[in-house]
Amino acid sequence: MTDTTEFRAWRVEESNGEYVGSEQTLKISDLPDHEVLIRVTHSSLNYKDALSASGNKGVTREFPHTPGIDAAGEVVEASAGSFSAGDKVLVTGYDLGMNTDGGFGEYIRVPASWVVPMPAGWDARTAMIYGTAGLTAGLCVTKLLTMGATPEQGKVVVSGASGAVGTVAVEILSRLGFEVVAVSGKVEHAGNLEKLGAAEVLGRDALEATKKPMLKPLFANGVDTVGGGPLAEMLKQILPGGSVSCCGLVAGPQLETTVLPFILRGNNLLGVDSVEIPMTEKQRVWDHLSGDWACPATEASARDIGRAELKDALDAFLKGNSSGKIVLDHSR
Repeated sequence: MTDTTEFRAWRVEESNGEYVGSEQTLKISDLPDHEVLIRVTHSSLNYKDALSASGNKGVTREFPHTPGIDAAGEVVEASAGSFSAGDKVLVTGYDLGMNTDGGFGEYIRVPASWVVPMPAGWDARTAMIYGTAGLTAGLCVTKLLTMGATPEQGKVVVSGASGAVGTVAVEILSRLGFEVVAVSGKVEHAGNLEKLGAAEVLGRDALEATKKPMLKPLFANGVDTVGGGPLAEMLKQILPGGSVSCCGLVAGPQLETTVLPFILRGNNLLGVDSVEIPMTEKQRVWDHLSGDWACPATEASARDIGRAELKDALDAFLKGNSSGKIVLDHSR
């Protein structure tokens, strides 16, 4: 492997005020000067990738840029850390795919501290079926369990349940014995959510905005993947002492609520970050996902695409039309 070795990447450039993605040929020397060079075989599609590809400067400051906040493959070279050529690894979070060229290219070069050994029993494709979305779902569940959530307390509601995070959260919670109520704006996916273990599937109107500061408590706990108005409505419907894990903002970053759920019912709003958390926390969730929290239905329903299909898939994220897990296979 030399600095002049060429590879293919799906690269986003600014052109006349618009951001356009296309396949391009790059060289290893085009990658940032970090410690571990990885040949990427698979990546995973996320909402943040769609934002980067659309020129969102809150995600990616400078273009041209290669998105892809997830990557899995094989170490080619390592100048630091405990990794050696041939090691199977994955990378999620930190600055990958944001301002550091990411998994939509066949090679990445990243700090050794970002790299995770491939969990036992997984290959690169399986790792990317979960990716950041699966990690985030696992962290949401972990937060609820840490706060003492149990199936005996009552129903757990999951918003944005058809999305990449929501589907994994539904299946994990169901496998742990919780009665899961899935809320989705895609009623046509009700059958798929039931296959994942949802006991009940509700439409988007279940979390539609109301003027009342509090509503009848229906759910013991919740996982919110969309933010904005739906999160505010979910908080109004949590039983006393319950908690909501919050990890998304597709419905908006603003949260218009009152203190009443917190001071009258003692509820907890738990923020979930999957980017900058300690590696030990990430590793703990990866171990669960590759073990007792494995999601066979999610794995079976994952869809593979090639680089030529990225634009349409990312556009679907921005339009709210994406569902389930999408894996980028660089061999396609």
